Amino acid sequence: MPDISFPPFDSASFRRALGHYATGVAVITGLGDKDERFGLTVSSFNSVSLDPPLVLFSIDRAARSLPLLLAAEGYAVNILCRNQDHLSNRFARYGGDKWTSVEHTHGHAQAPLLPDTLAHFECVHYAHYDGGDHVICVGRVLTFSWNEAERPLIFFRGAYRDLHLEA
Repeated sequence: MPDISFPPFDSASFRRALGHYATGVAVITGLGDKDERFGLTVSSFNSVSLDPPLVLFSIDRAARSLPLLLAAEGYAVNILCRNQDHLSNRFARYGGDKWTSVEHTHGHAQAPLLPDTLAHFECVHYAHYDGGDHVICVGRVLTFSWNEAERPLIFFRGAYRDLHLEA
């Protein structure tokens, strides 16, 4: 195999360039071992396949919720609405009790479903892949629901943005 050398890489600039891709915002929720709820904010959510119904997201290997997610029987992907930036911020923070005063119902495998979201996808583990400093999680969707009345929470260039819908 030939020796390939790569030029020096500026990670901060790379992250800034990636921020030019607008994404939706989701909170992955579930119940880990010992009945411990977890929730974490992701902007890497994407569809993979219709048959079977698969979705994916990635999680930093250093995330405290990663072992809980991997041990969970299932989990939910909660797609946030524009007025739910407070939930995005809450579940993006490190440590502490993220669930204080957060209303929710329970879905598959007792995964918390956040109220009034744009959509829910209730999933079981399908596959996990090495993604460098992240783990790529692929889930098989068991059931889903959506809310036509709301606008999505959009993240672009390091801030939440509005989507202006055509009339």
